[in-house]
Amino acid sequence: MSGSTTPAEMMIVAAARALAGARTVFVGVGLPNLCCNLARLTVAPDLELIYESGVCGARPARLPLSIGDPTLVTGAAAVIPMSDLFGFYLQGGRIDVALVGGAQIDRHGNLNTTVIGDYAAPEVRLPGSGGACEIAINASALYCLMRLSRRSFVDRLDFVTSPGHLNGGDARRRVGMPGGGPALVVTDRAVFDFGAPGAEMRLRSLHGGETLEGVRGGVSWDLAAADALEETPEPTGEELRLIRRLDPDGVYRRTG
Repeated sequence: MSGSTTPAEMMIVAAARALAGARTVFVGVGLPNLCCNLARLTVAPDLELIYESGVCGARPARLPLSIGDPTLVTGAAAVIPMSDLFGFYLQGGRIDVALVGGAQIDRHGNLNTTVIGDYAAPEVRLPGSGGACEIAINASALYCLMRLSRRSFVDRLDFVTSPGHLNGGDARRRVGMPGGGPALVVTDRAVFDFGAPGAEMRLRSLHGGETLEGVRGGVSWDLAAADALEETPEPTGEELRLIRRLDPDGVYRRTG
């Protein structure tokens, strides 16, 4: 990784590039929103940003502060009731990719955004599900954005908020979940897919300067790795320029 590129910028660019070919993306505010807007300006010009608040085809002029920020409405294709959004778009199978974050993830892509510690007496109480559970169940593919650490990549979740591949294999299909489940995990140090046997997470590419042993040290289980392990391509000058225009105060791009 070059000295002028931060780990957060590597994560943003890798996630944006992964949206090439997608038409609809269900996105939240913050880091996922920044990735989607970068994708719209680069690899996916026709990408339709869909927000939980009922905004479809959003083209925000700046980073929104919340899913209720008025900047999402200006230039949007439609604003509809949340019930219609979830019923007709999400449950109707019209979401290509959902881009989400989490506090904890396990080897099968199950996510926790509810509590750290015991549910009845947690060490930390997190925002909870919102629409995340339904999004994880119904989206054609789920991409996760997380910073790599053993605290986050855990052997066992403290709480299952959003189902991934459950206990592995074809578990999703057996319980009738229509979506494809987790397909990609993009972090500040590496990119993972779920190509290991049993739909288990697998290391796919390392960011510049990272090692297999170092990344394995950030995961709380025996991490599988692709036979042909790649190096994540560095951001281009144009991608970095756009990130810095989208996030001029460095709220997200300077982290890490």
